[in-house]
Amino acid sequence: MSSRSPAWLDAQYNNRARVSDSAVLLERWASTSRFVREQMACSLDLAYGAAPSERLDVFPSDVSQAPVLVILHGGWWRALDKSDMSFLASAFTEEGAMVVIPNYALCPEVSMDRIPLQLTQALAWVWRHAADYGGDPNRIVLIGHSAGGHLAAMLSCCDWKAVACDLPRHLIKGAMSVSGVHDLEPIRKTPFLQADLRLDAAAVRRLSPVHFPAPEAPFYAVVGADESAEFKRQNRLIRQAWGARAVPVCEEIAGCNHFDILHDLADPAGRSHLLARRLLDLRWYSPLL
Repeated sequence: MSSRSPAWLDAQYNNRARVSDSAVLLERWASTSRFVREQMACSLDLAYGAAPSERLDVFPSDVSQAPVLVILHGGWWRALDKSDMSFLASAFTEEGAMVVIPNYALCPEVSMDRIPLQLTQALAWVWRHAADYGGDPNRIVLIGHSAGGHLAAMLSCCDWKAVACDLPRHLIKGAMSVSGVHDLEPIRKTPFLQADLRLDAAAVRRLSPVHFPAPEAPFYAVVGADESAEFKRQNRLIRQAWGARAVPVCEEIAGCNHFDILHDLADPAGRSHLLARRLLDLRWYSPLL
């Protein structure tokens, strides 16, 4: 990576510049999400901590003891909001899963070290309170998009007993990174992100999942086939680092870029949606999986 120029890194990682209709897609997420929140049963802005950013939304299912899908938004750890992801909830609740979407503080208001610590508290809240909303705390699955994929990978490796003694050792039963970033070294050198993220070499080592021991629960990694070479490499890296046992799925989703891959996740016929259903162990899913 040392031979890559700053301009090349910007071109590889600046997805809003790479995808010509990215602004249209982001607005579609926001507007569809508003509609979903208006039409669906949901509990919004529940506190999992004291900070204003420590809030989450719960979308219950009609199924009792439903598996719980926790969705982490992307935005380079510095943008977007849980409210942008509500559009993903309806397909999964209709299939029998409860959906939880947490917020977290954004850079540069906080350092990147703070964000995964916040989300450990969000997951602890989910485990403690899922049953209050009809969910099964013993069937929690995590999916993150882009920067959320990085966070999903970090949380997959969490020592939950070190977070709180009442938590189970294996709180997360499976996770998926969608267009995730798993090695922060090139991100440290990418100009459009440097001022907000303020990463140094020590932080890269501390916060890159490729340097973590592999988790015991299955971790899936998917990326759009139309994404940059760097995002495809980031997807392969986590399989290379953790091995095929920990990462049994490492795929490129045909026809998808960095944004519309979430449409594949929302589509009951989409490949990433089917993989999510497998992780959730829903009672019905395609035998072609």
